[in-house]
Amino acid sequence: MDSQTGGRGGRSSLAGNATDKALNLLEAASTPGYPHRLGDIAAAAGVPKASAHRIMTNLVATGFLASDGQGGYGPGPRVRALAARITQGCEEDQVMRAELEVLSRRIGHTVHMGVRTGDVVTLLVKVSGPNAVQDSSRVGMQLPLHTTAIGKCVLAGLADEELTALVGRLGLPARTENSLTELAALHADLANVRERGFALDDEENEPGVRCLAVPVRDAKGAVIGAVNVSTITFLETREALLGWADAVRTTAEGLHGLLG
Repeated sequence: MDSQTGGRGGRSSLAGNATDKALNLLEAASTPGYPHRLGDIAAAAGVPKASAHRIMTNLVATGFLASDGQGGYGPGPRVRALAARITQGCEEDQVMRAELEVLSRRIGHTVHMGVRTGDVVTLLVKVSGPNAVQDSSRVGMQLPLHTTAIGKCVLAGLADEELTALVGRLGLPARTENSLTELAALHADLANVRERGFALDDEENEPGVRCLAVPVRDAKGAVIGAVNVSTITFLETREALLGWADAVRTTAEGLHGLLG
């Protein structure tokens, strides 16, 4: 799994009110690889640069962002403290990790729990398998919706008009030669996801990596993310991956309602 490198493709339409803008800027400034430049943060958040500078100056003053003094920004002490309070001893995190550890031991491969955050998937939990060769995923990584198995689970839960609007805003950029870049092809793939109850990423996001994911739902039944198993293609066959669908489904069903 390779990190999403581009901007948010039309996120400006979602910038919204002052609170939305501040949160989008905070999220963009805190993505891995910081410190980030003001212009890059503003573009990723879909906020005009002048407004971004004004808002980020306040976020630095209040400790939510930190400035390196050379035009770069990253998460500040208040964000780090908030993250620590949320994750340390969090019962939901402990349950997710415990369930994924059981799944990983059972199938002998890396597994993840990821959720939709805006226009991307964010990985919340990763449990690495025993193989020496691993994919490039990490906790906190943001990934496209249309090229990942987790993302396809999310997209399969959307109404057609919502999917069409999202694709119109973001496009379907290729990540590999196997990526689905046409809306009709994506619609057909998502129909398969709904029918069989799981999604496949067949080297569509990262060459040499094949994934299977099963949706995770909130308490109201809406798809919020998915559990996936990630395999290296030269170490495991597609048929073997498909054979673990029921095991992944059992884990995913055990997490329904955990995150809201």
